[in-house]
Amino acid sequence: MHGKFSYPNSFWIVDHLIITPFTRDFSNLSPKQYIEDILVQTIGVKYLIVGYDHRFGKDRKGGLSDLEVFSKTCGFKIEEIAEQDINDVAVSSTKIRMALLSGKVGLAAEYLGYHFSLSGRVIKGDKIGRTIGFPTANIFIEETYKLIPSDGIYAVTVEMESGKYKGMAYIGQRPTINGMTRNIEVNIFDFNKEIYGQDITMQFLTFLREDVKFTGLEALKEQLYKDKEATISYFNSIA
Repeated sequence: MHGKFSYPNSFWIVDHLIITPFTRDFSNLSPKQYIEDILVQTIGVKYLIVGYDHRFGKDRKGGLSDLEVFSKTCGFKIEEIAEQDINDVAVSSTKIRMALLSGKVGLAAEYLGYHFSLSGRVIKGDKIGRTIGFPTANIFIEETYKLIPSDGIYAVTVEMESGKYKGMAYIGQRPTINGMTRNIEVNIFDFNKEIYGQDITMQFLTFLREDVKFTGLEALKEQLYKDKEATISYFNSIA
């Protein structure tokens, strides 16, 4: 859950974070049970802030009106966060997910207020990138539920133990070599160290191009040089 909750700490201080497993019993709680058993009895809520479209309880039957009723009998205050608009578009988690799944990481950043990131551990790959002058760090994402942007090439920043770097990330099945599994790799600029086993975080800044099957490694190599030039141009444009 680290990735999901790392950014809020840069905006406000959170003293306690409660993560409740979404079990079958939890999913079957009625709105009344959720309010009385979880919010009031377990947490002891005194002031509750929710989004304008917040739903809870079995089948999402609970809403703001239920909270307002129970707030009077259970002794807590309720505050609603109004719908947030960016460029006349109502922001929602669904719109953020759709932006990421279509490669629109810049739009997702506008919605989120920060750049989407992926964190993972560097694992060994087949080292094909090294043979064409573009060594990559292969990233293993432990959280299987983590949303991954659409396949393609992205300009990214990379943070690790030794510092922060610029680079270009690849997400895809490597069709040029008839790959069968979806990979996440990053070519880190001006970096030439072994970092197997280290945890790194990539921030996705902009989408460069879609994943393409080339005629061979030489054609792929030529395109990667163009991708690197495009990435450097992007970083120069925001410097």
